[in-house]
Amino acid sequence: MNRSLTLAAAMLPILFAGGYACATRDYSSATPPPRTSDVTSTAPSAPETVPSAERGAVPVGQEMDVRLGTSLSSETATVEQRFEATTVVDLIQDGRVLVPAGSVVQGVVVDVDKAGRVDRDGALTLAFDKMRVRGREYEMRATATQVFESRGIRAEAGTAGVGAGVGGIVGGIIGGVKGAILGAVIGAGGAIAATDGKDISLPAGSIVRIRMDTPIRVA
Repeated sequence: MNRSLTLAAAMLPILFAGGYACATRDYSSATPPPRTSDVTSTAPSAPETVPSAERGAVPVGQEMDVRLGTSLSSETATVEQRFEATTVVDLIQDGRVLVPAGSVVQGVVVDVDKAGRVDRDGALTLAFDKMRVRGREYEMRATATQVFESRGIRAEAGTAGVGAGVGGIVGGIIGGVKGAILGAVIGAGGAIAATDGKDISLPAGSIVRIRMDTPIRVA
């Protein structure tokens, strides 16, 4: 018994030293895992350039970012439901503003898949078919390619008119843009689907990146 007590007493300094070393180990050089916001794409905050191959035209394949004016959800949306969005930044061609930030883009819900069925995620398929530039309306066809989360609209009512009028960046009045919306994936034809078995929800102010499927001449 005395021998066991003596052995235990001899081990105490060793255990204490080991525990202290673990408690005081320097982790400052360890590399933390990347945050989701660091690895997702972000929407642009500066004017976008349009190729000058055809003057006054937005070509097929051109992408632009638009901000939703109302919320959309696969739980409540209906087929043929109309909605509006506004362009986030200027589209520039040959040094001039072709499509000013704040131009209205109209869209329609072409398909709705509600969540709740077996092995089925909620999904929305959106199409964009009209654009209003400097008071004139143009037919277009575009589909969604990515969605981003907005930080919200600032209470700077006058900034919107100034930004759109002089070719400024409307991004300033939406408080900036976060990364790609988590839990959302976009499939063929612009179908925006949830990945967690729930309905997909796009709050008002969300940024949708769209790609032109047909050219549009605006000047």
